[in-house]
Amino acid sequence: MQTIDSLLSTSFQDTELLKQLDEDRDDFSIARDVDFVLRATELKKADLTASFVTDNQYGVASVEEADEGYRVIVTVHMPITQHVLCSVSALMVCLAQLFSLEYDGWGCVVQRRA
Repeated sequence: MQTIDSLLSTSFQDTELLKQLDEDRDDFSIARDVDFVLRATELKKADLTASFVTDNQYGVASVEEADEGYRVIVTVHMPITQHVLCSVSALMVCLAQLFSLEYDGWGCVVQRRA
C-alpha cells in the first residue's frame, strides 16, 4: 500500500504544481530540462541510484552533497504535459522506493506562451 499511497500523493502534488505553472502561462508542450530530486543519507546508495538511472537511460543523473546527506538529481529533457510529467514522476517514486531513498519532487524553468 505504501507505493500506491506515494504514487497517488505524488500525482496530486504534480497536478497542483502544473495548475500553478498554467497560471504563469507555461506552455507545457515545450520541451525543457526537468530536474527530479531523490534524497539519500548514504553516498553509496546515491551513487548506485545515479548509475542505475544513467545506465538505463532514464535521464542524466548526478550526485550532490547536501546538508542532510546527498541528492541525486535526474535531469530529463521533456515536455511537462500532465500525462508525460506524471508518468516520469511516478517512475522516480518507484526508484526512490526500490533504492530506499526519498523522492523530493521536480522543478523546471517556465516556458511561457507567446
